[in-house]
Parts: sequence; C-alpha cells; structure tokens
Amino acid sequence: MATIEEALEIERLERDIFRGASTKTQLPRTFGGQVAGQALVSAVRTVEPRFQVHSLHGYFLRSGNPSQPTVYLVERIRDGRSFCTRRVTGVQDGQAIFTMSASFHIGDIGPEHQDRMPNVPPPYDLPDAATTLSPERLWAMREWEHWDIRTIPQDQVARLEGLASQQQVWFRYRHPLPDDPLFHVCTLAYMSDMTLLGSSKVTHPDDHTQNASLDHAMWFLRPFRADEWLLYDQNSPSAGFGRALTGGRIFNERGEMVASVMQEGLARTLRDTP
Repeated sequence: MATIEEALEIERLERDIFRGASTKTQLPRTFGGQVAGQALVSAVRTVEPRFQVHSLHGYFLRSGNPSQPTVYLVERIRDGRSFCTRRVTGVQDGQAIFTMSASFHIGDIGPEHQDRMPNVPPPYDLPDAATTLSPERLWAMREWEHWDIRTIPQDQVARLEGLASQQQVWFRYRHPLPDDPLFHVCTLAYMSDMTLLGSSKVTHPDDHTQNASLDHAMWFLRPFRADEWLLYDQNSPSAGFGRALTGGRIFNERGEMVASVMQEGLARTLRDTP
C-alpha cells in the first residue's frame, strides 16, 4: 500500500489551489486521515516557514472516492505577526468532501505544564499486530502496513476512575522520515484518525455499528517524530443518538505530551434488513 510520502503528496495547480494524489488502496472510500493530511499539507504550502501549525479543526462532509484525486482550495483568512489562519476545502466532482481551518503560530515563551503520561507497558513488550491478528483483521490492516501499531490489552490499560471507555495504542511509522517538523505534524494528522473511533466500541464489543468520522480537531503541543514510538491514550466520554465522542492524548516515550485530539464519529446501530 501507499507510503506516507505518497499519501501526503500534493501538486500545486495555482497559487492557492492544490491537487492531492490518489493512492493504491483497498478501502471503498478515501481514508479520512489522508484527506486531513493532504489538506494540512496544502495549508502549510501557503504559510511562511517560520510559522508552525498548532491546531486544526475539520469536518468530513461526504465520502471521498479513493480512485479520484482531491482538489484543495486554500483561503488565506489572516496573516498576522504571530498567527496565521487558513481555511481549506477538499473537493471532488465539484462537491466539498472536507473542510478544515488550520492555525499557525510563531512559538514564544510562557508558563508550562502537562498531564502525566499513563503508566502503561512499553511498546517493546507488546507483539507487533502483524504477528497476532486474525487473517481477516490482518487483511484490513494491510492498508497501514507501513505503520507499527500495538494495542495495549484491556487488562493492562491504565484506567482512570469515572471514564466510560478507554483504549491505549502505541504506534510509529516503520521507516525513517524526513527531518522537516511540519512533515511529522502532517503525518500525525494522517494517523490520528486511525483507531480513535474504536475507543467508543470498547464497552460495546458485540454491537454492530456503521462508523465514520464526522469532525476532527487537533492541537500540536510539542515537537515530536512520527517515526518514533507515540502513545495514543484514548477515551470515549459519551455515545448516543447514533454518534460517539472520542478524545486522545498523544505522548512520546519520554512522557512529553505532544498532541491532543477530539473527534465525533458516526456510531449508528446496523439494522437487520429483510
């Protein structure tokens, strides 16, 4: 399947118009992380290098056709001395399939604090998913064969009292990536859509649901590398009315909190049909 470099490849058509590559896939619709990642790359291309992206907020409006490229239209909402804002719309067949706002900031000095990283087994003590999954699950995970994804067993999850549903996942890109920090940010935007909605299914393992990402927000807090181990500490504080709210904190191995994610997704019970 596609490497992350291929998945995030975009071509500049005009000053603020870009076209994202369509890549080899076995999915029936474009992976949401790829759309978000390509949209963010498009926004990055319109901002001076001294600005670093610190947040994004996106809505998945329609399913994308994975066999077609997506065109990204970038609006330059604001260019300030410390902050820049961009709005990006992903389009296929003349219809918007995704919209995103991204904010960029020149880092400064201020107070610092962060949550403590959960006490979980290190990734080296967990089996590579490629060696443990059933043939059916392994076939599905071929889409992300360039990622090493290791889910912490539920009986080893570092639980917090009062949280309705928790899941913890170690992940990293298997191959060395370029040193450009913004490339790692875009790579994490791609990966952040993977496994997160699954945290809402932990307490409902036997429920058959239709699932899809609806909206997605991220905050990038500290520098990191996506080709080094990252812990995705996930939870689902609420589910109901056919939707599930999920969130995640992302830590590196040194315990630094590098990103935070919130997502609402479709979680509609599948109905039996005659």
